[in-house]
Amino acid sequence: MTNRKAIEEYCCDLSKLSEFLSQYVSSYRLLIGGACELNQITPARRSDVKHALDRVNKLGDIIDELLCAIDRCQCDYIEYCEIKADVIKCRIKKRCIEEDINDICGDKRLPPKPPPKLT
Repeated sequence: MTNRKAIEEYCCDLSKLSEFLSQYVSSYRLLIGGACELNQITPARRSDVKHALDRVNKLGDIIDELLCAIDRCQCDYIEYCEIKADVIKCRIKKRCIEEDINDICGDKRLPPKPPPKLT
């Protein structure tokens, strides 16, 4: 696998983790809302509310693990992007400086010589 392909796969994995996080956070909010509604219903038993809160806490733990994984992956990917940007910036600066020098001094490259005439 080439380095480029590995980075693309890494980015894809990071994207999938972010999608999971989004889905889990939505579910987490729904579970909290459900537990809140259950708590406000008079005939609801205390054990039902406790079970609902347990589910919320379990999903919260999963979300915490996802956040840690994303943080680790994101730091590596951000470092890759920063290094890539630095390399591109150096190459662009070099090219611009070369163009400036050629503009100031004139392109001193000699035109190609015609092939010798056959007599």
